[in-house]
Amino acid sequence: MDTLRAILLMVLSMALLAASDAFLKLASQVAPVGQVMLMLSTGATLLFVLLARLRGVSLTLADAFERRVMLRNLCEMIGALGMIVGLSKIPLSLMAAIMQTAPLVVTLGAALFLREPVGWRRWLAITLGLAGMLMVIRPGGSGFSGWEIFPVIGVSGLAARDLVTRVTPGRIPSIALSAYGFAAVFPVGAVVLLVTGAQITTQPVVFAHMAGAVVVTAAGYLAVTMAMRMAPVSSVAPFRYTRLVFTTGLGMLVFGERPDGWTLAGATLILGAGLYTFLRERRLARQESAVLRP
Repeated sequence: MDTLRAILLMVLSMALLAASDAFLKLASQVAPVGQVMLMLSTGATLLFVLLARLRGVSLTLADAFERRVMLRNLCEMIGALGMIVGLSKIPLSLMAAIMQTAPLVVTLGAALFLREPVGWRRWLAITLGLAGMLMVIRPGGSGFSGWEIFPVIGVSGLAARDLVTRVTPGRIPSIALSAYGFAAVFPVGAVVLLVTGAQITTQPVVFAHMAGAVVVTAAGYLAVTMAMRMAPVSSVAPFRYTRLVFTTGLGMLVFGERPDGWTLAGATLILGAGLYTFLRERRLARQESAVLRP
C-alpha cells in the first residue's frame, strides 16, 4: 500500500511541476525573462526559508559560501537562465522532450567527471537519447529558431547541479541547498533585466501566474520528497517520466501546440533511453549488493 501511495505521489508531483512550467511560460508571455527570474527567485527563496524555519533547519551564511555549494549555485544559475529563456521562446512540448534528457546527461557527467563506471549498454542508451534530442530540436532545419539551444544549456546546467550535489557536504540539509540555489538566481535575473533594458510590468496577471508557479513548485517538491521516503527509489523513480506526458498535454491544451512526428519520435527515443538507463543502473546496484552481502 505504501508503494502504491508513493507512486501516486510521484505522478502527482510530476503533474505539479509540469503545471509550474506552464505558469512560467504564461508569465513570460507578458513579463520580461529577467523579471520572471527575479520573481521566481524571490518567491521560492522565501518559501524555502519558511520551510526551513518550520522544520528547524539552520540556514547559515558559512554554508552558503562553502566552495562546493557555490559551484552548485553557479550551475543552478546557468540552468535557470537556460530553462526560463527556453520556456519563453519555444513550445512547451519541445521543452518537455529536451528536459527528459537530464538523467542521461547526469549519467554522462558522472562517467566523465566523477569516474563512475558506465558500460557499453548505458553508453549506447545515452547516445540514442541525445540523438532523440537532436531529432526534437533539428538544428539547421526549417523549424529551428536558435532558441532551442537555451533549454539544452539549461538541462546541462541542472545536470551539473545534480552532480555537484552528490559531493556537497552531507551536513548541509537539502532545504538549505534549495534556498541557496534559488537565491543565487536573483542576480542573474537582475543582470538580464539590465542588459536587455526591458521594463518591469506590474500587470496583476503576471503576479498571479508567478504565485501559481511558486506554489505548485513547492507542492511538487514536497510530493517528491514524501514519495522518495515512502517507498524504495527503484519503485517510484521511473514515474518521473510522466512529466513528459503532463507537460506535453498542457502544451496542447493551454497553448494549442501540436507536436509533429519528429518531436514525438525523438521524445519516445529519449524516454526509452532514459528508462533503460535507470533499469540498468538498478540491476547493477542489485548485483553489487548481492556480492557485498555476507
